[in-house]
Amino acid sequence: MIIHPKVRGFICTTAHPQGCAANIGEQIDYVKSKGSITGGPKKVLVIGASTGYGLASRIVSAFGCGAATIGVFFERPAEAKRTATAGWYNSVAFQKAARSAGLYAKSINGDAFSDEIRQQTIELIKKDLKQVDCVIYSLASPRRTHPKTGQIYKSVLRPKEATYTNKSIDFEKNEVTEVTLPAATDEEIENTIMVMGGEDWQMWMDALDGAGVLAKGAITVAYSYIGPDVTTPVYRNGTIGAAKDHLEATARLLDTVMKKNNGRAFVSVNKALVTQSSSAIPFIPLYFVLLMRVMKKKNLHEDCIHQIYRLFGSMLYNGRPLMQVPVDAQGRVRVDDLEMRQDVQDEVAKLWQNVSTENVNEIADVQGYERDFLKLFGFGFANVDYNSDVEVDLSME
Repeated sequence: MIIHPKVRGFICTTAHPQGCAANIGEQIDYVKSKGSITGGPKKVLVIGASTGYGLASRIVSAFGCGAATIGVFFERPAEAKRTATAGWYNSVAFQKAARSAGLYAKSINGDAFSDEIRQQTIELIKKDLKQVDCVIYSLASPRRTHPKTGQIYKSVLRPKEATYTNKSIDFEKNEVTEVTLPAATDEEIENTIMVMGGEDWQMWMDALDGAGVLAKGAITVAYSYIGPDVTTPVYRNGTIGAAKDHLEATARLLDTVMKKNNGRAFVSVNKALVTQSSSAIPFIPLYFVLLMRVMKKKNLHEDCIHQIYRLFGSMLYNGRPLMQVPVDAQGRVRVDDLEMRQDVQDEVAKLWQNVSTENVNEIADVQGYERDFLKLFGFGFANVDYNSDVEVDLSME
């Protein structure tokens, strides 16, 4: 099949297997160029391992720490005339690269919210690894079927207090627009917490601990975001923020439990990046194209792989005792420190006030965003011939 990108709104409905492999290769090369991380984990479970920060965590664990990794995700293989999802191709490429390097790498494809997949994961750990010393929780899903009740919860992206209007960007029309979001109902807030909060993370950790597959001194990390003042009403003070508050409260509870076995639980607050999930949030993409321009100008820009290497190499590991991991007043690890620097935020705020359809291509990095977005699906790599016929039905094993 000859594959080109087909973009609809904030998703791309095609993915290129060779391009996804090139993307994985670039990230692996970056980690290798930075060198090994002293004292890093050796047996790692990544829940939500196929894209974004979860994928970067798996790559850093394997190629920065020499770790055996198990990845859990929910991706679709190729079928009929449809390509597989980018996450499927990412995972195929990662496993091939890891095994070629002599590293253990296995994956479980299914609903990570389900007890069935939890049990399958535990059985694989018992069989092959015995225990894990690091659990990364990086699920991003718009809905969740509760494993105990069968109830389906759907998250929404809305402010909590009142209707909110601000600037956004329509990439299809290349226009700066105005978007209005109505306030969420109490039910919508609760639904979003049930999907994106900490309950499922707690269930995973309880199941792993109860099965005896958490090593002494193990750590677990979930990923979060705070962001700037301009996105606060719809993000941190919105439905997603309510879910993130619940996630952080869960981290504090888990940390108390993990410390009893010399371990820790953290929430890592990461920077705004081009991901499939962030592209769907109103206001965030416009903020991000402005942020990209400012951070690139200051030589501060980082992608997922840079963020996670810095998290592992400078904050969680590299000889640092777990009790000395740097955290903020709420106990969070802050890898968004460069994004939230005052000089960066001041410049972005000025650009936000002035940005319009007429000047957005001049004062924002729209082209950089579009390049990064297409790379998520395996497009735009110079070493890939996109006019050649390629095999799309790739096996995970």
